[in-house]
Amino acid sequence: MPKVLVSDKLSPTAVQIFKDNGVEVDYLPDLGKDKEKLLEVIGQYDGLAIRSASKITEKIIAAADNLKVIGRAGIGVDNVDIPAATKKGIIVMNTPFGNSITTAEHAIAMMMALARQLPEADASTRASKWEKNRFMGVEVTNKTLGLIGAGNIGSIVADRAIGLRMKVIAFDPFLTPERAQTLGVEKVELDELLARADFITLHTPLIDATRNILNAEALAKTKKGVRIINCARGGLIDEAALYDALKSGHVAGAALDVFLEEPAQNNPLFELPNVICTPHLGAATTEAQENVALQVAEQISAYLMSGEITNALNFPSISAEEAPILTPWVKLAETLGSFAGQLTETAIKGIKIEFEGNVAQLNIKPMIAAAINGVLKPSLGDINMVSAPQIAKDRGITVETTTRDRQGAYEGYIRLTVTTERQVRGVAGTIFANGKPRVIQVKDINMEAELTPSMLYVTNEDKPGHIGRLGTLLGKLGINIANFNLGRVDVGSDAIALVSIDGTLTEPQLAEIAALEGVKQAKALRF
Repeated sequence: MPKVLVSDKLSPTAVQIFKDNGVEVDYLPDLGKDKEKLLEVIGQYDGLAIRSASKITEKIIAAADNLKVIGRAGIGVDNVDIPAATKKGIIVMNTPFGNSITTAEHAIAMMMALARQLPEADASTRASKWEKNRFMGVEVTNKTLGLIGAGNIGSIVADRAIGLRMKVIAFDPFLTPERAQTLGVEKVELDELLARADFITLHTPLIDATRNILNAEALAKTKKGVRIINCARGGLIDEAALYDALKSGHVAGAALDVFLEEPAQNNPLFELPNVICTPHLGAATTEAQENVALQVAEQISAYLMSGEITNALNFPSISAEEAPILTPWVKLAETLGSFAGQLTETAIKGIKIEFEGNVAQLNIKPMIAAAINGVLKPSLGDINMVSAPQIAKDRGITVETTTRDRQGAYEGYIRLTVTTERQVRGVAGTIFANGKPRVIQVKDINMEAELTPSMLYVTNEDKPGHIGRLGTLLGKLGINIANFNLGRVDVGSDAIALVSIDGTLTEPQLAEIAALEGVKQAKALRF
């Protein structure tokens, strides 16, 4: 019988779930605070259920000789050394969807409080001022709510807002027209959302593409009198720019549950009367805390009793016999997905994954998950190989897979095709004898290129002199070329350059490359 340690406070119902599933459980809710004691006993257990108080360091993982799974009741896993766990073969799980309703409801509550100036009116009334005429609010009925991010939480916010008779518009590169129609929202580009929205609420992960998505330039494009709500991540809004917009009156108010630096102390935004602040309360309800506790108990039990993995953050289950052969192909699938995902800027409608030759005879399930994860991660950030298929399904993205015997020149290869609203983009790759992944085709153009950590992808007109100009410009910009790979279909048609470089490209450097004569697209890729 597997044995689980619960080292943080979980509900009695969650503890009972372990017992009902045939798992022995030790409920020691204060043990997580005692690092030495935890280190002493951790070797006895097959599973560990935690919240945030337990710090699962590399040292503790090294002593966990029997540990197979760590389950975090909640989404944040900053208190777990995931690389150390992965190296030792320990699955790390979280419960990313247990807080969705609670966070969405908090965003709606913040919007209503902002519309009616409730915190300030409360303080005034408690001070016996009775300033009835001072607090003139606005209705949300018939107003336009701009949703930046229409994933799990954003879609719940949309549903609640529609129930309040609001018009909901949404900006999300991964939102398909079909999914938008199902949600009852209008899909728009960011600039249109900024110009039309009376209220703007953010529900997107913090990645490079979304950092400071509401900066000074973006705020200047908003409708005068807009009200902004952020219950997602600090860093999505440029706080200095928001402060200026609030002071000037262009932004009528802001309701913030998250900040760039937390705990937030002495933040200039605290000085403004038209700002409502809460201390990251998005997940702070009794129901949410109970939900994630029950979920983590179910997930750990399922893994220990049947091998089922849900919401793993590091790697899907692969047997010891499969690992040497399968691992390079899983890495290739994820890399091909990342290649296509980084080049995709519009809503994805479908992903097709083809396995040919010897790879088609392997366990393709983790490869499928890895490929989907690679496609979605550049835009979604908080995603993993296990949750990726479900997230794709939730977003209305169709995933098609096929296997077939060897037909071409390679013993085995994977082809991944991404269909968006505007185009179909395909990329294929294989594994060479050295175990390294290689791209063998991009957009029906045959080429052979090793995928390195930093690359430049260029589509250009196939005309004499272009390669020389590109090489000269890279030299001028101080960019060292490690490898230069070229491909084209016919003379005079579009050509592709896939360049391995040392270091990373800056936005100004990339802009100069994109402006080079004959260049149709230039993109920096990271693997």
